[in-house]
Amino acid sequence: MATQTVPLAASKILRAYAEKTPRSQALHARAMKVLPNGVTHAARYLEPHPVYVTRAAGSRKWDADGNEYVDYFGGHGALILGHNHPAVVEAVTAQFARGSHYGAAHELEIEWAELIQQMVPSAARVRFTSSGTEATHLALRLARAFTGRNKIVRFAGHFHGWHDHVAFPPGGAEGIIPGIVEEVLFANPGDVRRVEELLSTRDDIAAVILEPTGAAMGAIPTSSDALRELREITSRQGVLLIFDEVITGFRCSPGGAQQLYGIMPDLTTLAKILAGGHPGAAVAGRSDVMALLDYRNSGAGILPPRIPHHGTFNAAPISAAAGVATLKQVRDTAAIDSANRTAAAIRDGMNAILERRGLRWCVYGLFSEFHIFPGAATPQDIYAGRVPWQKLKGGSPAAFLHKLRAGLLLHGVDIVGWPGGLVSAVHTPEDVRLTLDAFDATLEMMAAEGEW
Repeated sequence: MATQTVPLAASKILRAYAEKTPRSQALHARAMKVLPNGVTHAARYLEPHPVYVTRAAGSRKWDADGNEYVDYFGGHGALILGHNHPAVVEAVTAQFARGSHYGAAHELEIEWAELIQQMVPSAARVRFTSSGTEATHLALRLARAFTGRNKIVRFAGHFHGWHDHVAFPPGGAEGIIPGIVEEVLFANPGDVRRVEELLSTRDDIAAVILEPTGAAMGAIPTSSDALRELREITSRQGVLLIFDEVITGFRCSPGGAQQLYGIMPDLTTLAKILAGGHPGAAVAGRSDVMALLDYRNSGAGILPPRIPHHGTFNAAPISAAAGVATLKQVRDTAAIDSANRTAAAIRDGMNAILERRGLRWCVYGLFSEFHIFPGAATPQDIYAGRVPWQKLKGGSPAAFLHKLRAGLLLHGVDIVGWPGGLVSAVHTPEDVRLTLDAFDATLEMMAAEGEW
């Protein structure tokens, strides 16, 4: 990839995108007066302005100017069934008529938890939260309390939400207390030997947490062999292994990466697909660890849980209804296989376009995702670990990524800023064709701006 030669302000790609989306531009001007950067999620930031969506259905969404897009943002990965799947709409609509928040236990939360228990191998017991961030926060607290140890091992580049224990790279970040930073130990992605060294020389490590297929749904891949080694090492040292399956849960297989690879973690965090596009998440895992959340009866009366856990919207009825409907579709249909096949067709088609253009980029992935790597490598290089992990996630200039995404939007496709995308079960061959045409046209425009 060449050094950018056309600045953002002069980019024909961004100018054409702005001309096609005047209503989005006007809405963003309003948003800038009330929201930091005019957005409510860092990943939605885009120069010259984000796309403002008014409705969505199936694999498509429409913006405020009436432009139609093939959507690979997929509700940040939550929509394995696409937008407004009939089964989910029917369940949510029926529940709305019955009530949205009881402030009480209800049958749907039991059915939801039973489905998780049936599908996810490690889910002996389940506790619901409202978001993936809350789930990883609770899982780490459980691990520390259960083991009586303070330190956590994580892998650089892996994402586990935005709470203080995980929202920083090695070395820390502004606003996070140094003492918290000191309680987190890092290893490079896939560096099992570093983890083994840490666990064999220290007695203060409570848990190892990771995204089981690698950072950002495999953008920085983790091999199944590495997972098996981590399971053996942590078990030997009495350290809990936490799989953050917020993205991979119900996407790699109905039971997540752990079912696919046959590797049982001690705790699992789930979100996104879990609640079918609505707010909802969970921690699932070993009964003895999850028992820390239990009230206790003794001769002294009822004692509070060792770990009190609250949450106004835990297992909210609307989210539970959506979650139950979604998990049944994942369990009972070929949704995952369909999404995987479509993603493979996109990867193959994009790689063919790159080869025809003589670009030494590659597009890679293993499941219902595609990652665009704008550098000299093949998928085989990436999976063999021959590409530095720092280049695989966050290694491209931000201006380049904005042009790539805006160019695709200009041609009717929305991707995630990794860059890449998450594919649903309802994406069609026509979506694939449109996506490949958009990719080819965007590359043509970027070449004209001297991006390589």
